[in-house]
Amino acid sequence: MALLDAQRIRYVFLDRDGVLNRKRPEGEYVTRWSEFEWLPGSVEAVARMNRAGLTLILVSNQRAIALGLLDEAELEEIHGKMQAELAQHGGHLDAIYHCPHDYGQCSCRKPDIGLFQQARLRFPEAGPEASVVIGDSLPDIEAGKRLGMKTIFLAGDRDRQKAGFQIAAREADAVAKSLRDAVEIHLGLPLT
Repeated sequence: MALLDAQRIRYVFLDRDGVLNRKRPEGEYVTRWSEFEWLPGSVEAVARMNRAGLTLILVSNQRAIALGLLDEAELEEIHGKMQAELAQHGGHLDAIYHCPHDYGQCSCRKPDIGLFQQARLRFPEAGPEASVVIGDSLPDIEAGKRLGMKTIFLAGDRDRQKAGFQIAAREADAVAKSLRDAVEIHLGLPLT
C-alpha cells in the first residue's frame, strides 16, 4: 500500500548522492562526471515520477566545494550531464539547489532548511501537505521533519551508510531500499 497518495503529493525533494547516484566512500566526493554512477532503477524512477506529473527538486549538500575539491562550474557540468542522461530516458529534474558550504557555515546545509526555502520561492505550493523528502541520511530526514513533510529514508548499500542511518530509518515515515522501491511502494507508481 502506498504511503502517499500521488494525487495529493505534487513535489518530491530528492537528495543526490545515495539516492540518484552511488555514494562515494566516506570522505570522498563525486568531483567529475566519470565518478558519477547511477544507482539501478533511479533514472527510470525519475522518469516515472515525471510521467505522473510530479515536480522533482534536487536538494544536495556539496561539501566538496567548500573543501576545494571542485568548483561551481564543475558541479554545473556534472548536473548538466546528469540532466542530459535523464532526458535520454524521458526524465528531468525541475530544479537543482545545492549547498556549497562546510559544516556550521550557513543555513542551507541540511539538516537546515535553507535549500527548501530557496525552492519555495520558485515553487510556493511545495508545502508540507503536497511534498515528500527522499534521502539516504539523517540530515535529509531531519530537514523534511523540520518542514512537516513526509519523509522516505533510502537504506541503500550498508557499506556506504552514514552515521545516524539507524536513527534516520526510525524517524522517517517510510524506509525503502532504493529510489525505485520508494516510487513503486510508497508513492504507488509502478515502473513497469
